[in-house]
Amino acid sequence: MAETDRIEVLTAAKLWPPMMESLRGAFKVHDRTHQSDDGTAFAAAAPRIRAIAASGESKVPRELIAQLPKLEIVSVFGVGYDGVDVAAARERGIAVTHTPNVLNDEVADLAIALVLAVSRRLIEADRYVRSGAWAANGPMPLARKVSGARLGIVGLGRIGMAIARRAEAFGMSIAYTSRNAKAEAPYPYFASAEALAREVDFLVVITPGGAGTRKLIDAKVLAALGKKGFLVNVARGSVVDEQALVSALRDGTIAGAALDVFENEPSVPSELLALDNVVLTPHIGSATWQTRQAMADLAFGNLEAHFAGKPLLSPVP
Repeated sequence: MAETDRIEVLTAAKLWPPMMESLRGAFKVHDRTHQSDDGTAFAAAAPRIRAIAASGESKVPRELIAQLPKLEIVSVFGVGYDGVDVAAARERGIAVTHTPNVLNDEVADLAIALVLAVSRRLIEADRYVRSGAWAANGPMPLARKVSGARLGIVGLGRIGMAIARRAEAFGMSIAYTSRNAKAEAPYPYFASAEALAREVDFLVVITPGGAGTRKLIDAKVLAALGKKGFLVNVARGSVVDEQALVSALRDGTIAGAALDVFENEPSVPSELLALDNVVLTPHIGSATWQTRQAMADLAFGNLEAHFAGKPLLSPVP
C-alpha cells in the first residue's frame, strides 16, 4: 500500500517502542504533532486523521477531538482512560477502547510488593546495608508484620479482586469500598473510604481516576487510617490529596505510604522525596515486557478490528 493510501493515526503520547513499530508498519503515523510548537504539521494532517493512539496518561480533550473531523476511534494503551473525553467522543460516534484484564496480575503484584516494601522497610533496609550502618550501628529498627493484618481496598474491580486474592495468601482480613457493594464479593463492604480506613492497617487504592474520585483520599481519610496505618496507591495520583498526604506522613498521622502514581507525573513533590517513611516508584504498575506486549497487542488489535469492520476487542464500557 502506498504511503498516501494508508490510514492516518495521531499518537497522543510517547508510546512504547514496539507499539510504535506496529503502528508504523500498518498506518501513517503523526507522532504527537498536535503538541508541536507551531502546529503546522498537525493542522495539515488533521482533516485526514482517522484514529488516535493514546496511553493511559494521555489527554484527549473535547478540543482535540473537535479538530479531527474524520476521527473514528481512540485506542488507549492502558486500562485507565480518564484523560479521554469519552462523552465528546460518543457524541460523534467515535469508539474508545482500552486494555483491561491483561495487566490485572501485574498491578496486583506491585500492590502487594509495595505493601511489603513499606511495612518491612525494605528500601530503608537496603540503604542501611549499603551505607555501612549495619556494621557500624547494629540491627536497624524493627518493622511491621504483614501476615494477618487488615487490608482495605478502595475500588474492588478486576485489579482490586486480584489484590484481594493475593492478600488472602498472607492470611490478611479484607474489606473494601466502591461505588456500590458487589454481591459476588465475599468481603465486608464500607460505604466510604473514611469508614474503611478506620478499620484497616493497610489501605490500597485502585479506583479509577477522574473527576468523581479526585482527592477521594483526603485528610479525613488519612486521619481515620491512623498513626499505625499505611497507604498504598496504585490507582491515579489524582485520587490522593498529595499535600494532605505529605502532612500526614510528616506529622505521624499515618505510619507510611507507598506510591506508584502522582498528581503531576513525572514531577514528585520534594517533600515526599525527603521522607523516609514513603516508598516511591515511577508508575511501573504494568511495566514488564510480558504485560506491555499484551497491552500493545490489544491496543493495536482494537485498531485493526475497527478498520476491518470487525467487533472491537475491548471497548470502554
